[in-house]
Amino acid sequence: MSTRSDQSRNHPDKQRPSKALVLQPAAVRTSQPSGFLMKADEPEPPQRPSGEAPEYAAREQRSSNHQLPTAGLPVQSAPTKSAQPSAGHTAGKQAGAKLSSLLRSTEQSVAGKREKAGEWKSVISQYVNLYNKAETDQHYAALDDYIEDKDHCQRLRYRLERLRERDLYRGVLPARGETKAELIKVNESFAEVSVLVKLHIKRQMEQSGLYYLEERTEVERLWLNQSGGAWRIFRIEPVIAERRPRFGVSEYTAAMEEELDQTHEASVFRSTPFLNLDQYPQLKQRVKGIPYRRELAAAYADRWWNEGNPAYEEFEVNCTNYISQCLFAGHAPMNYTGKRESGWWYKGRNGGKEWWSYSWAVSNALTSYLSGKRSSGLHATVVHSVEELQLGDVITYDWNGDNRYQHSTIITAFDAAGMPLVNANTVPSRHRFWDYRDSYAWTEQTRYRFFHIADHF
Repeated sequence: MSTRSDQSRNHPDKQRPSKALVLQPAAVRTSQPSGFLMKADEPEPPQRPSGEAPEYAAREQRSSNHQLPTAGLPVQSAPTKSAQPSAGHTAGKQAGAKLSSLLRSTEQSVAGKREKAGEWKSVISQYVNLYNKAETDQHYAALDDYIEDKDHCQRLRYRLERLRERDLYRGVLPARGETKAELIKVNESFAEVSVLVKLHIKRQMEQSGLYYLEERTEVERLWLNQSGGAWRIFRIEPVIAERRPRFGVSEYTAAMEEELDQTHEASVFRSTPFLNLDQYPQLKQRVKGIPYRRELAAAYADRWWNEGNPAYEEFEVNCTNYISQCLFAGHAPMNYTGKRESGWWYKGRNGGKEWWSYSWAVSNALTSYLSGKRSSGLHATVVHSVEELQLGDVITYDWNGDNRYQHSTIITAFDAAGMPLVNANTVPSRHRFWDYRDSYAWTEQTRYRFFHIADHF
């Protein structure tokens, strides 16, 4: 299922800053429906006749009319058989009739389930249409009267209001929107259905006469029930994956404190890569002062933003694992220490156990690692303004303002005003505006850490 909305608005032209790297105009294509395809009901098979089989009737007719050849012997009339079928034949007909009845009952039950599923799926289809309109209009009114979960309506209203305010300040207007839905998991009972829905959202943004396309994937859980013979959505919960850490707090607190206390971390050795040697043969022999290939990091980010590279483990919360892969693709060298609480490294699994550093997979640990002072290996400079960042640089996010960072992104493009657009995973995002005010995870207490990755390692 997909839905698309277009809008035309007048806007003042703005001068494009010289440093902006702007995406070329991109058209949004209508997608075929996904997740809601249902097979048409198949016609019932013809019922077995309740009367005698044609072969039996013909056999009876031949039996009653047939006479033996006389050959000069006296002709005697053949005894006439009874027109009633045998007991065995009657039992066979009854069994056939019972089977036909069971088949009809099963097919009617299946048809009833299909009809029921079609009813609640049509409600979700309408919800996706209205969701797309709300995203494109940046106003919640389209959904306010459709769903009965007023808590979610308030949550959606607050998110769209700050999104509209931000984009107006930027001089950006959504020119076109498309939302495609996929049913991930369905739990269905007689009177209630819960559905996990993945929403793939595309928005074509217009800024100073230039366009760029941003994409993201959201996941929501919807509950439906019947009221007055009709299905309705009575509860919606967005899955806010950016707020969930990959590991428990107690598991990496010690690592975080150790990293923060360090003023300098010497590399054990300049690691050779453990993965993708066929794709990156030049990484087998590293030399001091190798440049950070920012364009390769951004290209890798665009290639794998909405799926996992099978060469790596994919985590339930995958954002920092994805960012580390991007940095590594840009030729950032691993600092392999063999200790999970230090260095920045990845080896996959060893004996079924996780074998990578916390800094590779945990946003808070990566923030601590990049904040440390070191002169070799992967290192970065903390800058105080987002305008100082370049392609391939990293932003981490502290949603609660408590100095614990829960999300990581990488810069992959710039808008017409020269502001960063980022890619992320867990909630897959491509060319999303860097501040994440369009996310349910964002709060008024949100703080950012901006890292300019070193030009040479």
